[in-house]
Amino acid sequence: MKLKQIFSLALAAALTLGLTACQSGGGESTSQDSAPAGVAVQVREVTVDTISTENKVSGRVVTDGQESVFVMTNAQCLAVYVEVGDTVTAGQTLCALDLASTLSSYNAANISYTSAAQSYRDQAAIFDKQIELAEKNVSDLKALFEIGAASQLEIDQAELSLQTAQAQRTSTLAQLEAGMQSYKSNVEQLGSVLENVDAKGNVIAPIDGTIISLNAAEGGFVSASAPVAVIDGVDRMEVAVSVSEALVPKLARGDEADVSISSLGVDVVGTIKSIDLAANMQTKLYSVTVSINEDVPGLLSGMFADVSFRTNTSADTIVIPTEAILTSNGQQYVFVADNIAETNGTARYVAIATGLTGNGVTEVTSGLKAGDMLVTVGQAYLSDGDAVRIVSGED
Repeated sequence: MKLKQIFSLALAAALTLGLTACQSGGGESTSQDSAPAGVAVQVREVTVDTISTENKVSGRVVTDGQESVFVMTNAQCLAVYVEVGDTVTAGQTLCALDLASTLSSYNAANISYTSAAQSYRDQAAIFDKQIELAEKNVSDLKALFEIGAASQLEIDQAELSLQTAQAQRTSTLAQLEAGMQSYKSNVEQLGSVLENVDAKGNVIAPIDGTIISLNAAEGGFVSASAPVAVIDGVDRMEVAVSVSEALVPKLARGDEADVSISSLGVDVVGTIKSIDLAANMQTKLYSVTVSINEDVPGLLSGMFADVSFRTNTSADTIVIPTEAILTSNGQQYVFVADNIAETNGTARYVAIATGLTGNGVTEVTSGLKAGDMLVTVGQAYLSDGDAVRIVSGED
């Protein structure tokens, strides 16, 4: 009897061990079968957008509660529409001046500048096309030379033609640019004369406030040495910054700029109010004043602020996160996910050319198109043709 019990217990133990081993083996197989395949990545769809180069400078918040309205020329006053003590609003007409000659010169200078700029662009496009064809001719001849269908002399002549076209482009465009800059200088000089004047020769109020001084009388003359009017306005917050000679030609009165006050954690939009025409003798920098367009609670004079000026804008262009771009041996490239089925796809290497850079974004001038699924995270671990597993997507 005891022998049977011992045998039964041994048999039960063996069966238990066998079942445990089977279950353990089955679990490992299931784990291996369900292991996800491919490199884990995040993607986003490539879209068309607008990008501007951002130039950030630091400055301080200041207050300006009074505005002197100057017209930087001598002119006869035809009519006066306000008196001392009157309350005016920004854009309101203060007086009318005889500025027909100055306005005509400004319009002519503006037309000349616009025409010169268009001529520069047109000529540059023609030269670029010629150089492109010359480069293709050289490339084609080299390919034919490899199979014995072209001579070295033909290649040398083609390369000489290419060098001649490149030299001619440089010389011609330099002359056109010099003329264009001369016209631009005329426009800017006349524009400074008409800073507070509308297209009809009316002097307009730049701010809301009260007229506390008026030097315009009907039939009399105004001059550049004295303000036409002085307006006492509500204290307004502005940011005073200094910019380099490389940046100042790209700025214009009325342009918008992004203002960041880090002490308050506030980002607002400002407008360029004034640009000094002469650099500081010591720093060689130009002073620029940016008006803050909205009330900011807690904003005090003397606080530090960063101003980002947006220049060289490109519209309707491919814009991607800068962090998605990789570089190897001087070549910039990205990865896109192709053949996407649910969360799986294939990585494709794409060489790109870039243009403007903004705040965390970069313009792509060739290589990508709208609708491509760009890899934004995990691209550093990819090679062309790798399987990818999309773990998170961005809209």
